[in-house]
Amino acid sequence: MVLDIVYILLGLALLVKGGDYLVDGSVAIAKRAKLSEMVIGLTVVGFGTSMPELLVSAQSALMGSSGIAIGNVVGSNISNIALILGVTAIVHTIPTQRITLRLDLPFMLLAFVLFVAIAMTGTIGRVAGVIAVIMLICFVAYQVRLSRKASKKQEKLAAEQLEEKSAAEPMALWKAILLVIVSFLAMVFGANILVEGASNIARLLGVTDRIIGLTIVAIGTSLPELFSSVMAAIKGKTDMAIGNIIGSGSFNILCVIGVSSIIMPITGTNIGFAFDYALMVFLGVLLWLFLRSKHLLERWEGVALTAIYVAYLAKTIIIG
Repeated sequence: MVLDIVYILLGLALLVKGGDYLVDGSVAIAKRAKLSEMVIGLTVVGFGTSMPELLVSAQSALMGSSGIAIGNVVGSNISNIALILGVTAIVHTIPTQRITLRLDLPFMLLAFVLFVAIAMTGTIGRVAGVIAVIMLICFVAYQVRLSRKASKKQEKLAAEQLEEKSAAEPMALWKAILLVIVSFLAMVFGANILVEGASNIARLLGVTDRIIGLTIVAIGTSLPELFSSVMAAIKGKTDMAIGNIIGSGSFNILCVIGVSSIIMPITGTNIGFAFDYALMVFLGVLLWLFLRSKHLLERWEGVALTAIYVAYLAKTIIIG
C-alpha cells in the first residue's frame, strides 16, 4: 500500500513537469516547422499524450480483456472532454477557431458515431480497424496541408507578433524534438506507475475491471492530456490546449481502437457500455454547441462539464 502511494505521487510529479516541457517543445516545433499551434496540438501533442491509451488498450486486447480495452478509450474520451477541457476552461477561457467547428470537431464526432455503431454489433474486427487507421492518416495529412497553405500575410503577421513578444531565437529543432520525446516518456512512465498504484489499491477494495477501466485507468491514461492542456492554457497557448483534446479524441477512437482491433478483434463491445457510449457522443455534441455559441469555452461551461464528469464518476463507482 505504501509503495502504491509512492507510485501515485511520483507519477503526478512526472506528469506535471512533463506537461510543462512538452508545451515548450511543441511550441518550438510549431515555429520551426511553420505549422499552426492548433495543428501541433491535434497531431504531436494530441497523439503523443494518447500513447498511454494505445499501450493499455493494445495490451488489454492481446490479453482478451475487452472491458479494460474499451473502458479505457471511452472513459478517456469522456474525461478528456468533461474533466480536462472543463478544468482547463476554469483555469483559462478557451477561444476556438472557425476551422475547429467546421472540420476538427465534426470529424471527432464522426469517429465517435462510427465507433458506437460498430461497437454495438458486438465485435470490432480487423477490417474496421484498418479503415479507422486509414481515416486518421488522411485526416492528419489534410490538416498539415491546410496549415502549410497558410497565406504569406498570416505568416508575416505571426512573425511580427513573435518579434514583439520575444527577440530570442526559437529553440533549435533537434532540441525541441528531444524535449518533446523526453517529456512524452516522462509522462507515459508517470501515468503508468500512477495507474499501477491506483489499480492495486482499487483491486484490494474489490473493484471490477470494467469500473477500473472506465475510471482509474481512463483518468490515469488521460493525465498527460490534463497536464499538457492546463499548462498550455496557463502559457496562453489555448489553440494547443483544445487541439490536444480534439486530437486525442480522434486518435483514441481511430488509432487506439483501430490498432487494438487489428492486433486482436475486440469482442463483447455491446455489453455494459451503452450509457458510456451515449455520454461520450453527448459530450462531443455539447462541446460543439458550447464553442459554437461564442467561439469560446467559458469558465461557467468548464464548471458545467466538470460537474457532469463528477456525477458520471459517482454513478460509475456507486451504481456500476
